[in-house]
Amino acid sequence: MSFSISLSGLSASQKDLNTTSNNIANSNTFGFKESRAEFGDVYSTSIFSNSKTTTGGGVQTSTVAQQFHEGSSVYTNNPLDLRITGTGYFALSNDKLSSADVSLTRNGAFHLDKNNDIVNSEGQYLQSYDVDKDTGQVTSYEPRPLNVPDKFGQPRPSQNVDISMNLPAAGAAKDVSKFDFSDPDTYNKSTSATIYDSLGQPYKMTTYYVKDNAAPNSWAAFYTVTDANGEKPLNVAEGTSAGANGHLGHPLTFNPDGSVKSINGGKPIVTVPLGGTGAKIDLNGADEKQTLTFNFDSPTQYAAPFEIRRFSEDGATTGYLSKVDIDPRGNVMATYSNGENVNLGRVAMVRVANDQGLSQIGGTQWKVSQESGEALWGEAAQGAFGKVKSGTLEQSNIDMTQELVDLITAQRNFQANSRSLEVGNQLQQTILQIR
Repeated sequence: MSFSISLSGLSASQKDLNTTSNNIANSNTFGFKESRAEFGDVYSTSIFSNSKTTTGGGVQTSTVAQQFHEGSSVYTNNPLDLRITGTGYFALSNDKLSSADVSLTRNGAFHLDKNNDIVNSEGQYLQSYDVDKDTGQVTSYEPRPLNVPDKFGQPRPSQNVDISMNLPAAGAAKDVSKFDFSDPDTYNKSTSATIYDSLGQPYKMTTYYVKDNAAPNSWAAFYTVTDANGEKPLNVAEGTSAGANGHLGHPLTFNPDGSVKSINGGKPIVTVPLGGTGAKIDLNGADEKQTLTFNFDSPTQYAAPFEIRRFSEDGATTGYLSKVDIDPRGNVMATYSNGENVNLGRVAMVRVANDQGLSQIGGTQWKVSQESGEALWGEAAQGAFGKVKSGTLEQSNIDMTQELVDLITAQRNFQANSRSLEVGNQLQQTILQIR
């Protein structure tokens, strides 16, 4: 009987040693959760034994339970490195076309594959939800792989330019008829912006402001466009202010209180086509009928410095991916070279009722089981789900000092049980040698 007791002790000590060794080996594995070997005694009686004097039958391994408390953080420069602060798991799928069979992980080391899908080191796809690009709200809780397009948007020609500014009342009056954009002495102020044609080709558009010496509280605005061949005048349709060489602009007239009185005499401020009979811009095959409409938003003439409050246009060129950011709610924001910021989706989160009931499959991943309860899907920073931190990974929750103590303890237990087995063997040999 002592042999079986000692052997069970050896087996338990070996199990404890194996568990501790596995913890130490994975001390640098991101998202790893330490295991703890839990034991119970073996006790059996029969009708031929006295329960009061039964010594027990040894020890057995009850379970090797994982401990799911959080590990510490390690900060990286990769925005696709993610950690969850709080409850929840990332969901991974092996099949890009189906999310029916997912595994769970706390290891958030992700990157883009050759197709710009967000995947882990094993090529599994990170699951996400579709969101409304305007409101940012989840539109469907059907998980899907998250793709980050390397290009975004078709070229969009500039059609409207919104302007809001203050022209200084103390500006020096000048002769509008002598305006020449190449001579800084003929105008008071200027500002520039980039516009785009129908092919997405960019051009520099400059607006010049001249305080008119012929009329009080009156200014003239002129426009130019710069292409590959240089700066060229852009004439205003139905323009009435003429500069040098017939460059047509338009007047801006203000009231004594500084508010705008009239813009181009009440006529619509629309430029002629960029090509053709307009400024003869080299459009390289783009739409020559493109026009620009200038919308002034309450311009003023105060005794204050020249100030541009707003100068924006609605055109855009094709954008190329420049960076990816992920906020605490798991929104994946892609920034493109054309200035577009696009919400591509929201990282899906999963939790279960009983973490220790999850079934280990290796690779710091788990599967849902009957003991864990069904998978509960949700969003980061909502309800019981934790937040997502970008540029951060969760280290293993191993306490190396405690593991080394456990290693020594397991070693001593193994030695003690070996000694017990040796003593039992000696006693048996003594009995066998009695004559």
